[in-house]
Amino acid sequence: MMQEIETLKKIVKKVEENSKQIDYLLEILEVVDSEKEKKDLSEQIISLEKNLKDLEVAALLSEEYDKNNAIISIHAGAGGVDAQDWSEMLLRMYLRYAQIKNFKTKIIDESRGQEAGIKSATFEVEGLHAYGLLKGEAGTHRLVRLSPFNSDNLRQTSFALVEILPVIESLKEVQIKTEDLKIDTFRSSGAGGQSVNTTDSAVRITHLPTNTVAACQTERSQLQNKERAMKLLLAKLHKKFLEQQDLEKRKLKGEHQSAEWGSQIRSYVIHPYKLVKDHRTDFESTNPEAVLNGEIDEFIEAFLKKKNV
Repeated sequence: MMQEIETLKKIVKKVEENSKQIDYLLEILEVVDSEKEKKDLSEQIISLEKNLKDLEVAALLSEEYDKNNAIISIHAGAGGVDAQDWSEMLLRMYLRYAQIKNFKTKIIDESRGQEAGIKSATFEVEGLHAYGLLKGEAGTHRLVRLSPFNSDNLRQTSFALVEILPVIESLKEVQIKTEDLKIDTFRSSGAGGQSVNTTDSAVRITHLPTNTVAACQTERSQLQNKERAMKLLLAKLHKKFLEQQDLEKRKLKGEHQSAEWGSQIRSYVIHPYKLVKDHRTDFESTNPEAVLNGEIDEFIEAFLKKKNV
C-alpha cells in the first residue's frame, strides 16, 4: 500500500510540475522578443512535450501489475551461434533501455554460448511501471543480417524468445506449500567474485506440483540467491496460472491454439536494407542501430495505444 501511495505521489507531482510550466510558458509567450529568448522557449516546449508524452503513456498503464518491477528472460531460438549472438544483442538493448529510463537492473541467471553470445539470460528491471512498459516486448524477435560467424558472410535469419513477467510479492491464485518446494544448491558456473565460484552459493528451486524451476547464481550469498530465485518462481507460477486460465477460455470458445513456441512480434532487418518493423502495430523504424541501442520508446508507445483502443 505504501509503495502504491508513493507511486501516485510521483504521478501527481509530475502533473503539478507540468501544469506550472504550461502557465509559465503562456505568460512569457506574449512578451518574448529576442532570438535567444525564442530559442530558450522552444527548448522548454520540447521538454514539456516529452513530459506530457510520458504522462500519456503512464495513463495507458492501468492493469493490475503494470506498476510492478519486471523479470525479463531471453532464450536463443533457431539460428545456432547467430541466434545466441542475437540473444546477447537483445539483452544489451533492454539493459540500455533500462539505463535510459533510470531503471535499476540485476542479472539473475545467465548461460553463455560456447562460441559467442548467450543461450539464455534472466534479469530483473526495477522501476516505476517497468512491467507495464515492457510487457509488450514478450514474443519472438527475428533478426536478418550478414552473419559474422560464417566464412562466406552469408545472410542469416536468427530468432530469440523474450519472456516478460511481473515481480509479485505474493501469489493469491496458487497456494505454495513448503513441502512442495525442492531447493538445490550448486557451485556457480559464471564469472564473479571469489565466494561465488568457490562455494555452493547458487540456488535452484523446483515447485514439484507444476515442475516449475527457477534458479539464481549471480549473488555472492546463498541467501540472496534464494530470495531472487523465489521471486522468479512466483512470477513463473503466476504466468502459468494465467496461461491455464486462457487455455480454458479458448477451449470453451472452441478456439484453435497453435503449438508454436512463440509468435513473431518484431523483425530487425540489417541487410539487404535497414528496417525494424513491429508486426502487431505496423510501427516501423529505419534506424535499427538506435533501436538496438535501447531507443524502443516509440515501439512501446505504439503497442500500448493499440492495446488500449
